[in-house]
Amino acid sequence: MNIFILLAIAMTLIIILLRKHVPIGPCMLVGGLFIWAMKTPSLHYLWQGFTETITMSRTYDILFALYFVMCLEIELRTSGALAGMVHALQRIFSSTKVTLAVMPAFLGLLPSLGGARFSAPIVEEASKELPLTQEHRAAINFWFRHIFEFSSPIIPGMIMACNIAGVSYSDFIMHLCWLTVLAFVAGWLVLITPIKTAGMTDYKEDKLEQEQNTQDLWLSLSPVVLTFVLVVFCDMNASVGMGVVTAGLFFVLRFTKRFVSLKEVVLGALDFKMFFNVLCILYFIQILTVTNVLKEIVVAFQSSPLPVPVIIGCVSFIIGVLTGMSQGHVAIVMPIVAAMATGNLNLAGVAMAFGVAGQMLTPTHMCLVVTVDYFKSNFFKTLQPVLLCEVLILTVFSVYSYFTW
Repeated sequence: MNIFILLAIAMTLIIILLRKHVPIGPCMLVGGLFIWAMKTPSLHYLWQGFTETITMSRTYDILFALYFVMCLEIELRTSGALAGMVHALQRIFSSTKVTLAVMPAFLGLLPSLGGARFSAPIVEEASKELPLTQEHRAAINFWFRHIFEFSSPIIPGMIMACNIAGVSYSDFIMHLCWLTVLAFVAGWLVLITPIKTAGMTDYKEDKLEQEQNTQDLWLSLSPVVLTFVLVVFCDMNASVGMGVVTAGLFFVLRFTKRFVSLKEVVLGALDFKMFFNVLCILYFIQILTVTNVLKEIVVAFQSSPLPVPVIIGCVSFIIGVLTGMSQGHVAIVMPIVAAMATGNLNLAGVAMAFGVAGQMLTPTHMCLVVTVDYFKSNFFKTLQPVLLCEVLILTVFSVYSYFTW
């Protein structure tokens, strides 16, 4: 069976199951098993994919990073620091809308898989008096967290892309940084502008409360900054960095007379449903890898009569959808870019822009999984505004690239 027909059937099956409210993880796994059964129905590949999934360090880095992020969120929420930080930000920005957009974007600078779980409670707290659906809140959290995919030098995908494609960090970021601005503008127009803030209760702070909320602001932001330092400058894994910071914050909260229950933190973060979904998705990706489905897609496009930029864009988008992570589409597509034209900023830019679009529109993206799980939102309704934002970005990018190539 043609590889693209096989993928289309598998994605259709996944969509049908999602519409029947089957959890995301099992849906993706069923799609992966269907591809396996139709392409290489040997138990060897299933076992190989399973053993690779449970033995890869990436798997445990993701799971423990997510666990410690949830521990951190419980500590900040139960201590009152989270609510105090939101009040402080609303005083600083004088706008709930700005808070909703800026905070997920700021936290998105932290290179942590599934890190949208940390910004989600902040979005919820800041918007609790607004007449928003859970899908709207989820879309805000998911979209703004990823606007720096095109311009942050510490995003793993950006690091890999520059090294593989043979372009300098500064040149590549300068080439694509306008997409970060465009992503913010698109998100603001689609997600923030429609919000009606009339009738919101103005939060009044006396001097003591203002000092308290300012302290809450530092308590809430310091874990992000410290984790950033540990991951970027000390070369720690995200899970180790988050674990160290989470443990440290527990004692800091005790020192500042903000007592939190250790039992509630440790047990409350054990979200087995989410962990199971994550493992299923990682297994799905590994099935595609061991059965050589991803390689077949690349080969099929390489033999196509389509123009090179169109081929690169299509392959990047599809691989982005299938893997849900920047490292996935970068690792597969950037070597092709390097082989065709090493150091070509335009071609590398096409690969990055379309790959990011693919990873933003798929249930294999960990941040989307944890965001939908946190807000208990509908998957398709959450993705509708995200799809609109991506259409705007790719349209502008394609037109700009066509006239400036």
